[in-house]
Amino acid sequence: MSKTEECYRVLGLQLGASLAEVKVAFRRLARQYHPDMNPGDRAASEKFMQVHAAYKHLLATLPDKPPANSQSDRDSSPSKPTSESKEKKVKIKVKRQPQPSDRVRYDAPLSEVDRRLKRDSYDRLQYLFRIQKLPRAIALVEALAERLPKDVEIRQWQAVTYHRFGRYLVDRGEFEKARIYLKKALRTDPHNQTLWKEVEREFNRIERQMKL
Repeated sequence: MSKTEECYRVLGLQLGASLAEVKVAFRRLARQYHPDMNPGDRAASEKFMQVHAAYKHLLATLPDKPPANSQSDRDSSPSKPTSESKEKKVKIKVKRQPQPSDRVRYDAPLSEVDRRLKRDSYDRLQYLFRIQKLPRAIALVEALAERLPKDVEIRQWQAVTYHRFGRYLVDRGEFEKARIYLKKALRTDPHNQTLWKEVEREFNRIERQMKL
């Protein structure tokens, strides 16, 4: 079985599925298997990495534009969201799908350089999460957000990085500093209801620990 065939299999697609179908499958599986949705589940984490690797491979090998007059071409007309804008709604670490009105739209497509930078930064960010180098993760995602300030997905990564660091600080008993980063998470992604619940849980944990 070729690598491309294996990548289609990982995403649950038939060989030859379109780029639009690949993106839809990736978004669905990314939400299902993301580590934030399955804390402590090694199998889910490994599946998530397989899904992301398959998506990256197909994204690099499939043509950006479908054949003329195809359904995908009609779907990317100005009256509908482009495939590029759909890609930006993939959840990396956020657990609910926001309404379009929640977000600043990013209308211009990314350049190839910025797309590569974003993919590489995502991989680096996940690695820093795994080895618990959270201050370095913050520096990375803040620099990326400065480079691409209108990218919705990157702001979501940034909010989750702040939340992870806040949770880490709560574990260490650094409650005042934890509050700062938990609040930054909410300011960065204020419409994410799941993030609000997670942050509220950490604030409650701070209160309980301070009473001990």
